[in-house]
Amino acid sequence: MNTAMNATDLFSPTYAVARRKFMAAAGARGLAVDSHVLDLPGAQGEVLAMDVVRDGPANASRMLIVLSGVHGVEGFCGSAIQTGMLTAGAPLHPDTAVLHVHAVNPYGFSHLRRVTQENVDLNRNFVDFAKPLPVNAGYDEIHEWLLPVGWPPAEQAEAALAAYRERHGARGLQRAIGLGQHSRADGMFFGGHGAAWSNRTFRSILRHYTPQARQIASIDIHTGLGPYGVGERIFASFDRAVLPRAQQWWGDLTDVHNGSSTSIPMTGPIQTALFEECPQAEQIGICLEYGTYPNERVMPALRAEHWLHRHGSSDAAQVQQIKQDIKDAFYPDADDWKRSIWQQGREACLQAIEGLQESCAANA
Repeated sequence: MNTAMNATDLFSPTYAVARRKFMAAAGARGLAVDSHVLDLPGAQGEVLAMDVVRDGPANASRMLIVLSGVHGVEGFCGSAIQTGMLTAGAPLHPDTAVLHVHAVNPYGFSHLRRVTQENVDLNRNFVDFAKPLPVNAGYDEIHEWLLPVGWPPAEQAEAALAAYRERHGARGLQRAIGLGQHSRADGMFFGGHGAAWSNRTFRSILRHYTPQARQIASIDIHTGLGPYGVGERIFASFDRAVLPRAQQWWGDLTDVHNGSSTSIPMTGPIQTALFEECPQAEQIGICLEYGTYPNERVMPALRAEHWLHRHGSSDAAQVQQIKQDIKDAFYPDADDWKRSIWQQGREACLQAIEGLQESCAANA
């Protein structure tokens, strides 16, 4: 395993550069890249794709799936970890493989949006659209205050949000904003009216690569919540029976359902696809959520970017500043942060691989 690499070199200033580094790392190892191209241009006119690399045997019954860029602008972090894992390599048991799914939301990654080209938050999109969609009355109440006509928001809008927080508490406001909603297509945390391209494509990837898998570990990498540079490990399996084993692999885990996590429960997370498309496999997964800056900086940046999408702006300087602010909020361009992210990401991946391989040995 190559451990002498410079961690900061794994990170990239744009999606286009991140994709080139990821593909080059795979090529240097002689690993094929399976590219699922989105028929839209990137911010620099580049090709947009969800790229897949399998490291390990095709018939492995144990598989680690590493996801980056489910929330597009958060992809800088996950891409670096994936590129680092491909560059360093990992000692794999003959019955173990790692599947890297790079830039699950390539449009958002390239265009510095958290959401997809459909304005869909993917972690609210994996719902059954044949059934009545989840209702979030709290969001409907605050939608116009979150994204008012003018920006920066007037005092009236901020006062209304403060009053909502006073009535429902900080956690209540967080739930109203972030739980997910299907009523406002131009709003924040929109879950969609149908399965997004990234949803459909990811499901097809799982159907292709995982039929032989009997145990799947997953690490879904995000940024924007929690202390600077700290990777919170959030339990992300629907089967709570596997929690003790997940804790053996990864140590202390938080849980959105018992209030121990900085995150909250959400409608339609991407882990739904793992359970629905891979029913033959036991699922043990975490979300790895890296802190960047305080919420008082992250949320205004996110609101501003959504405001720009909803209302537009003829002020070029304002547009540029909004885009820079959201990138900074989810991707601190600082060496100490990058080194911390790589160290923790590599550790989490190796812990999952070791756990899977212990399962192989136990069943040998």
